Amino acid sequence: MNAPSHDSSNVSFAVVGTGGAGAITAGSILLEAAGKTGWYGLLNRSVGPQIRGGEAAALVRVSTKSAVCMSRKFNILVAIDWKNADRFVNVMPVASGGLVVCDPAAGDPPQAVLDMDCTIVKCRIGELAGSVKGGRENMIAVGIVAHLIGLPMNDVMKIVQSKLGKKGEQAVEIGRACINAGVQAAVEFGKTYLLSPPQDSSKDHWLITGNEAVGLGAIRGGVRFAAAYPITPATEVLEYLTPALVSIGGALVQAEDELASINMIIGASFGGRPSITATSGPGLSLMMESLGLAAASETPIVVVDVMRVGPSTGIATKSEQSDLNIAVYGFHGDADHVVIAPLGVADCLFAGQWAVHIAETLQTPVIVLSDQSIGQARVLIDTPANVSFLTQRKPFVNTGEEYKRYGLTADGVSPMAIPGQMGGQYTADGLTHSQRGTPSSSSRDQHEQMDKRCNKMDEFDFGDYWGLCEGDIENDTVILTWGSLTGAAHEALELLEENGPPTRLVSLRQISPFPIEAVKNVLKGAERVLFVEQSYSGQFYRHVRSNIDLPFDIHKLNREGPNVIGPEEIANKIRDWKDQ
Repeated sequence: MNAPSHDSSNVSFAVVGTGGAGAITAGSILLEAAGKTGWYGLLNRSVGPQIRGGEAAALVRVSTKSAVCMSRKFNILVAIDWKNADRFVNVMPVASGGLVVCDPAAGDPPQAVLDMDCTIVKCRIGELAGSVKGGRENMIAVGIVAHLIGLPMNDVMKIVQSKLGKKGEQAVEIGRACINAGVQAAVEFGKTYLLSPPQDSSKDHWLITGNEAVGLGAIRGGVRFAAAYPITPATEVLEYLTPALVSIGGALVQAEDELASINMIIGASFGGRPSITATSGPGLSLMMESLGLAAASETPIVVVDVMRVGPSTGIATKSEQSDLNIAVYGFHGDADHVVIAPLGVADCLFAGQWAVHIAETLQTPVIVLSDQSIGQARVLIDTPANVSFLTQRKPFVNTGEEYKRYGLTADGVSPMAIPGQMGGQYTADGLTHSQRGTPSSSSRDQHEQMDKRCNKMDEFDFGDYWGLCEGDIENDTVILTWGSLTGAAHEALELLEENGPPTRLVSLRQISPFPIEAVKNVLKGAERVLFVEQSYSGQFYRHVRSNIDLPFDIHKLNREGPNVIGPEEIANKIRDWKDQ
């Protein structure tokens, strides 16, 4: 058989099996080996709610250039088994001319696979693993994929050594033997999907998840305390922060629930420690009352919301962008706060740091809207720039005069004393208060404090960090999106440059307060605007429409998770629209 034509700058593959079969581990080994070779790449995991016995899939894209979103179709699908196949085959279709490798002992492929325009190869993965004492099917899969994409075996074995070495040399040798058996089996397929050599094999890459990156960014921003209750898909933020904070003299406390966690960080921040928590949609709902307390008492905190499919418990392991409404509008009363959204995995580092900077400078709660698609994605990226913010709370200086914690100032930000500071006593609670902090029912105090809190938002310079604009400003067609879909929109723009109408991209990092003037400026000259978002009701479209006029021809591409919108879909939407 001749090798099929494919884009040699990108190869995508999926390793699937029952939860516990090691599909995710196989994908991780292959991605890390690709990084050692000098390629870029990313891994998304698709799992069910079950710990064991449910579906599990490693979705991997390897590329000669930065990979900012997952492929919508895969060149290679290796099925360790077909259990629960109905839950995953429709979201990882095989590209035309692609290859499906499956074990005949696991039964026939599902009809959805048989209907694909691909080659199906039967490979006795289980028998191959059984031929090695202690062998595992997932290591056979590693060997198969490594051969098919041209991954240097030396790099694969180095990763196996680093991952399995702690289990002893015997485990390493078993892994190597299984991988070699997989390679020999793949030679017989007669097909390869070789990736071009890396552009610069000596270039250092970071291997990091969005959850790890936002935690690192928060630490760089000055966070020294975290409290949280584990929740999918945000738990990895806490797993990263626990040792990282301890190493620099900070601490993380696992709270008994989400209510306790946010109240803990409010208390720590009140005591002078920049603080953070991480949660997902159900946890954010529980935190709303305390978020209002942080806004009213002007206590700086950061809350990372790694969004998942809702409502209620929803699908904990899948991605959506449907927490926008609660993050922006869920507070009762007019509670000024900030909501930002990272534009991708690499941007999670910046977003975490920027969030702390904003919170500490403005003495306000900041919500970071990440999501499962970037939070749990493991990505090979270039070493990011070390952005430095001169973040410092406005300090209280004891002059002997009466301390007004909430005193009216030109920029709306008042000096914040630390408990125990001489002359810095004040009352901090959620009641309407005077400048001194004394609870008040006065309409004048309510008006003055509302003015004060609004003013600090109005006067703050968010700079050029509100978002990004790509493409020629003269192009009259615009893709308007936010957060994690930026990567897919970016690649859609590249597709349209090759074969499509001239288009530009506008993506928002600053969700609230809405950057009215910046967005108005970048939309000048637009005639057609396509809104792209991962929510059923079009929350982002409604949010933008509530802040600015939209005198354009509007189309929308939006749907619920977990079926994530991809670049080809966006590009085709633009092409079809232009042809009408």
